[in-house]
Amino acid sequence: MKARQDWSITTRITVFAGAVAVLLSAMLGAAVMLAIHRYVTADRMSEIAADGGRVAHEVEHNDVSVPLVEHSDRNIQVVDPAGTVVAASPRLRGKPVMAGFTADGRTMSSRIVCGGGLPGHDCNIVVAQSAYRAGQDWTVYSSGPTIPPYVTPWLAATVLGAAALMAAAITALGHRIVTAALKPVAAIRNELDLISEICPDRRVPHPPSRDEIHDLADSVNRTLARLHAAMSQQRHFTSNASHELRTPIAAIRAEVEDALYAPEETTVSRLGTTVLGSVDRIEAIVGDLLTMARMEARQALDSEPIDLAAFVSAEFRSRHDTHKEYVHALEPGVVVAGDRAQLSRLLANLLDNAERHAASTVTVRVCREHGAKPNTLRFPHGVARLEVLDDGAGIDVDKRELVFQRFARLDTARDRGAGGTGLGLPIARQIAQAHGGTLQIEDSFTGARFVLCLPLAAMPQAADGKAASRPEGSAAQDA
Repeated sequence: MKARQDWSITTRITVFAGAVAVLLSAMLGAAVMLAIHRYVTADRMSEIAADGGRVAHEVEHNDVSVPLVEHSDRNIQVVDPAGTVVAASPRLRGKPVMAGFTADGRTMSSRIVCGGGLPGHDCNIVVAQSAYRAGQDWTVYSSGPTIPPYVTPWLAATVLGAAALMAAAITALGHRIVTAALKPVAAIRNELDLISEICPDRRVPHPPSRDEIHDLADSVNRTLARLHAAMSQQRHFTSNASHELRTPIAAIRAEVEDALYAPEETTVSRLGTTVLGSVDRIEAIVGDLLTMARMEARQALDSEPIDLAAFVSAEFRSRHDTHKEYVHALEPGVVVAGDRAQLSRLLANLLDNAERHAASTVTVRVCREHGAKPNTLRFPHGVARLEVLDDGAGIDVDKRELVFQRFARLDTARDRGAGGTGLGLPIARQIAQAHGGTLQIEDSFTGARFVLCLPLAAMPQAADGKAASRPEGSAAQDA
């Protein structure tokens, strides 16, 4: 069994095609031989019946001529009504009746008789015919050897040779077809062997036929394109991460070297204060990288019902060191199911981003989305909408997706001295997608408008079949 498993697909299909071809050829050859055998047997029986019919005619006219048969392998007996053989061909003279059956009132009966009074040890075709003479029924038996299953040796050899030739032709044709069908697979495999990080933009060739292998080549090329994009993103991310970490490390090194060269011009507290700022930035970057790694590992979420209005209000109360004004409109009873810690990180990242870029005011809105086309697959119970707006410089339409890339930097006033690690918004989008939602930037009259859409949680059903009352949430509260 293991040896067969090591066979190539071409070998296995060729062996299967050969076995089927041999079986079908043998069946066809057997059918042909059977048909020919039946035809020749019927022809032989007609000849034997004709010989017996001639003698029966002579018996009826009392004019039996000698010899009774003209073929050396034929035998004839004439039996009177008393069962006595009154005439016989040379090889049956003096022998008993060759068969025990008669015409039984019919013109003719035939059977295969083996042994008995017939010469030799082979079976014979015996035909019994009635002859009416002198008011009595006489019986004329005529016989001849049966046809062997192979009919004649040359015919059997011809049919066997034709069947073998047909089986070989079918096997060769099957091998050729499967070889031609798998030739594009070999080309795809060879091309995949050549593709590496040195030439990731190469693609496997498409076969000219529109078949399953063509679809396979399409799937392989799409996978290669995604791998190429992932590799490019990974290289870009590694480069950016190295750059982001190099900056605070370089600042620490510069401060330490200055302290070593001129120790009288600095103090430990002053050096520690300066270095801690860069250490904090390194710690923030590493923490965000670990968060993204955990998100990409797709760890299971601790899902629980969360009222967004109360959730946002709690986040407002935790913000003490802010110099921006918060304006909000929070619709109560907008409940989603999610991980409280991760959604808190998402909201904190959005608010931190808005605070960094707002001129004076940050606006937060929570509501159900109305008027949108239902999406039963992604949002089966409706859409919970959370908007965070700032009154800063805003983001150009063609650069809105760029801010969700890791360590992205816009060549605008939003980035000059903005702070942050460059990973807050990518992490926020990952959290939104992990909860089955979306996070994007939409049009606004001023500043940037970040819109988070999450699936509404299923409302529990009351005993009377109506939806239970919504959980009490904190209405719009001042920050």
